[in-house]
Amino acid sequence: MQVTETLNQGLKRGYRFTLPAAELAAEVDRQLAEAQPQIEMKGFRKGKVPMALLKKTYGQRVMGDAMQKTIDDAINAHMAEGNVRPAMQPKIEMENGENWTEGDDVVVNVSYELLPEIPETDLSGVELERLTVAPEESAVTEALENLAKNAQNFEDRAEGEPAQSGDQVTIDFKGMVDGEAFEGGTAEGYPLVLGSGSFIPGFEDQLTGAKPGDEINVNVTFPEDYGAPHLKGKAAVFETKIHAVKSPKAAEIDDELAKRFGAESLDALKTQISDRLGAEYQGAARALVKRALLDRLDELVSFELPESLVEAEAAQIAHQLWHEDHPEEQGHNHGEIEATDEHKKLAERRVRLGLLLADVGQKAEITVSDQEMTQAVLNQARNFPGQERAFFEFIQQNEAARQQLRAPIFEDKVVDHIIAGAKVTERAVTKEELEKAMESLDEI
Repeated sequence: MQVTETLNQGLKRGYRFTLPAAELAAEVDRQLAEAQPQIEMKGFRKGKVPMALLKKTYGQRVMGDAMQKTIDDAINAHMAEGNVRPAMQPKIEMENGENWTEGDDVVVNVSYELLPEIPETDLSGVELERLTVAPEESAVTEALENLAKNAQNFEDRAEGEPAQSGDQVTIDFKGMVDGEAFEGGTAEGYPLVLGSGSFIPGFEDQLTGAKPGDEINVNVTFPEDYGAPHLKGKAAVFETKIHAVKSPKAAEIDDELAKRFGAESLDALKTQISDRLGAEYQGAARALVKRALLDRLDELVSFELPESLVEAEAAQIAHQLWHEDHPEEQGHNHGEIEATDEHKKLAERRVRLGLLLADVGQKAEITVSDQEMTQAVLNQARNFPGQERAFFEFIQQNEAARQQLRAPIFEDKVVDHIIAGAKVTERAVTKEELEKAMESLDEI
């Protein structure tokens, strides 16, 4: 096999691999000779089929296998010898494929981009600020009040008092479209909280002001995106009778409330809430430190990027953002989505930081443990209730899926490693200041 360099520009490399016809023929003979003892043909004993007949019968099939194996072996040897780290799968094209005939040399062009060498950078001098927030008593009280509201009961309003938004009304209803009752449109003794948005838009509003004993015809129109196709966009009348009107009453903030939420006492519940708020604040603060670190690294470290990686990342970003702007489009039959300059700029940042973090993690010998991967799989499986076993099998059989789970864990461990060695100062702030900082983070 002869190898000739055809391109050496930046990270781009190109080579022409020439497989002489004699070498290819020798490989075909070798494979046929290796298989000959196992071959049976009519008129010949097993292993006694003449080589000439084997070539005539199986030569073309073996020729393709031999060509592929020889080329693959040559490319793998080239990569190993030069310690080549391609950014993406090399592009392989047979130069004389259309006109090639048996007896000709095989010429293959191979092109790829190298992963860049990451410059050595001292990251210990990176300066970062971590915001700290201590859970305030007022925040704990607010959380308790929300729990009490969620645990609310309903009490009968005084006789004659009309229903207000937030009240619970007990109703019978019968839905009619074009004068005919429809399936699923009838119920008795149904408890409906006005303002909850659980019924068709406009339904609950028309019951505001109702009193027990009232009979009201509620006129609504089913939305165009309604789940039942035969009701989409249809005008309907619901014959509705009010049996009871009840006002909400928040639960008392006491030990009984605490027990309803799994705590032994009110003090224990307050401690749980304080711990949870502290964890939330720490998580938000870490997100801010991570963004600040990535911004600093993006400014600090510069190196040439493989165009193929940037283009692939830009295409993925464009595709993802397009679907976010078109949530109604579930499939991918939407034609080509062209990446903009903004997409490419973001892609360059992601590729640069991804390669840098990978290099830092490798040099620091950071790995993702089996236990961490198992926990990640379990967490992800919760998104597929009833299909957990199928999800586990999918992850086990799909290396790309495993990598998608592994990548963010690895990134976070590398980020924590860099932060641990950086110059980090802490500044105490209020919850409101932390929330404002997080809002500005979302705007970036």
